[in-house]
Amino acid sequence: MGRILLILGLAFLSDRSLFSYFAMGIDIKYKHLKKKVRTEPKSEDLYIRLLVKLYRFLARRTDSPFNKVVLKRLFQSRIHRPPLSLSKLVRLTKGSEKLTAVVVGTVTDDERLHVVPKLTVCALRFTAAARARILKAGGETITFDQLALRSPTGKNTLLLRGPVKSREAVKHFGAAPGVPKSTTKPYVRSKGRKFEKARGRRASRGYKV
Repeated sequence: MGRILLILGLAFLSDRSLFSYFAMGIDIKYKHLKKKVRTEPKSEDLYIRLLVKLYRFLARRTDSPFNKVVLKRLFQSRIHRPPLSLSKLVRLTKGSEKLTAVVVGTVTDDERLHVVPKLTVCALRFTAAARARILKAGGETITFDQLALRSPTGKNTLLLRGPVKSREAVKHFGAAPGVPKSTTKPYVRSKGRKFEKARGRRASRGYKV
């Protein structure tokens, strides 16, 4: 009986197609392969969640890249949704006042701006002063659900965003301070005679970069 089973086993393994079917595969380490891009917001804000549902539908059912960009920005963290000041908004919309300015973030007031033109602005949030000044100039402040009804494909809109790289933390990123041609801001207690003024900083102390 044992011999018969052995012969059958050898005959079974001799068939290459069957052998390849039962051959072992390569274990790929999916544990460390994680997608870094967000596919949904971390915020539990109900209104942002509803907007994501709306723009996910529009991005899928229309060929407009505008809706895809808005959806992506709704996923982002607040660091990547920096506020846009009213003065910068006016400067960026110069000559395009008839278009609807769209900001996936907050629009803030700027007291240095004296004259506000008539604008139609769509944003996630407006500060009270910024909203009041836009409305006083005869403009309009709308929400993203209103924008979806007016312009489902993003036609006649101007998509804007705040300065992402203007944070204090970003000034410390880059090549190490002191390296030739580096403009990175050092982490130093103070700026004075006794702080980071030795070799590499003064010609009298060896060399100056």
